[in-house]
Amino acid sequence: MKAVIAEIITIGDEILYGQIVDTNSAWMGTELTKIGVRVKQITSISDSEEHIVQALDDAKTRADIIIMTGGLGPTKDDLTKTVLTSYFHTSLQLHEPSLADVTELFKARGKDITELNRQQAFLPEACTPVRNVLGTAPGMWFEQDGKVFVSMPGVPFEMKRMMTDIVLPQLQAYFQTPQIMHKVVQTIGLPESILAERLENWETNLPPHLKLAYLPHLGNVRLRLTGQGTDKEQLEQELQQEVDKLEEIIPNHIFAYGEVKLEEAVGRMLKEKGLTIATAESCTGGFLAHKLTSISGSSAYYQGSVIAYHNEVKTRELHVKPETLQQYGAVSEATVREMAENVRRKFSTSIGVATSGIAGPDGGTSEKPVGTIWIAYADEKQTVAKLLHFNKDRLLNIEYTTMAVLNLVRQSLNATVEE
Repeated sequence: MKAVIAEIITIGDEILYGQIVDTNSAWMGTELTKIGVRVKQITSISDSEEHIVQALDDAKTRADIIIMTGGLGPTKDDLTKTVLTSYFHTSLQLHEPSLADVTELFKARGKDITELNRQQAFLPEACTPVRNVLGTAPGMWFEQDGKVFVSMPGVPFEMKRMMTDIVLPQLQAYFQTPQIMHKVVQTIGLPESILAERLENWETNLPPHLKLAYLPHLGNVRLRLTGQGTDKEQLEQELQQEVDKLEEIIPNHIFAYGEVKLEEAVGRMLKEKGLTIATAESCTGGFLAHKLTSISGSSAYYQGSVIAYHNEVKTRELHVKPETLQQYGAVSEATVREMAENVRRKFSTSIGVATSGIAGPDGGTSEKPVGTIWIAYADEKQTVAKLLHFNKDRLLNIEYTTMAVLNLVRQSLNATVEE
């Protein structure tokens, strides 16, 4: 079955100036994928007739569906409707149902409809109006040479309602779309390049209708396996079979399936095992505690933290021996081991973890350059410490360190710590 391709065009100088973030395209891409439509390009353009026409001309050469948002307001800089009227060689005509909707909307607000808003009910005669029950600007649906053009307001809640109620069902009815399904496998502990080497044979032998994407972010790599076909159950089975193969190739590096964050996966493990955790943080400054507590229900396993940024706090609150700090320094294996062990005792938790390092950009030495980080994990049976080297900026060093600690907890709970 031939793939149905879509292109999204967002119109508005405010997007190009960075005054607003285009969240519409991401949402539309997700929803179009669900009905078997593949988005191949997203383009942002200015409120300019020349740019709109050029974008339409380009899009129709490569897409079956062209979806536009923005430029449908009542002011002079909103050009989309005027440009589309000219583009499809038609004229504006009052659409009485749209006028009734706009009039009722103003009435509900206790106001009289303005002339500018009345003009929004004038639509290109060649279009099929797309009702907007939440705003004053109707959408427009055009068909030409087997292609569909849809124009909607840029206001997110208006666009989403129109897409959900009208546009998506009509696209499904107009096009015979294949099933598109995704399986997401969350991995950590292997850089993208090494992970690709490990998976080369498996990836090479994937069926032609299954595609793999590597999506790296802050030390973990999301593997997105996408399948396309006509039989939903068969496609689901094929995708799961490939995921099962992944479990045999990289078992110790998979921490979750689907859109699950590492801190959420670790939280689930702690809750399932009935364990509690406390953190002793120096270089991460509480970011690790923030990650752990960002998960709903974390009070079941998270007890508390000591932000021991200064050495005096390490000795006073965590009872790190002064001689340890004097002999080895704050950024050392000996120090983080004591921090992890002692924070566990302080809070009477199952697990204690600790961080100490040089986040930068200052503070580095020839022996301990910026990005030198020690982390530790302690429970009643063992204490494990790891030396990390991150050549990043300050905030990235903090984030990467936090991910490394969460992964150390995961590995330790799985009894798969890699020394």
